[in-house]
Amino acid sequence: MSNYYWCHGPNCHTYKTQDRVRGSKGSKVLRTRKVKQNTDRSWYNPNNFYNYFCSNGCYNEFANAHVQQIIRIAPRTEPLETPIDDPTKEKHTTGYGHTYYTHEINLKGVDTTE
Repeated sequence: MSNYYWCHGPNCHTYKTQDRVRGSKGSKVLRTRKVKQNTDRSWYNPNNFYNYFCSNGCYNEFANAHVQQIIRIAPRTEPLETPIDDPTKEKHTTGYGHTYYTHEINLKGVDTTE
């Protein structure tokens, strides 16, 4: 396996930056960036989308161009829910007489036993 992937951004090869310029004099091109794969590092995650895109911009362009295909892979037909305890509201007053409220929301322990 190569230690690099080519960026999957659909317009990566069109951005006018010096690191994309390749070729010999008279036949220069703008080339898609390589994305280094740090497989020897303990923090490397093979499922991270940053392995395939050189920037957030390239990732966003790819996602926007292919959003319908991405959604068809794993459609969501029902909302996800997380059980919580009843939120508590706490009143605070500053030394200047300003009053504000905070709301504490705690997740309930999810019981997976039947």
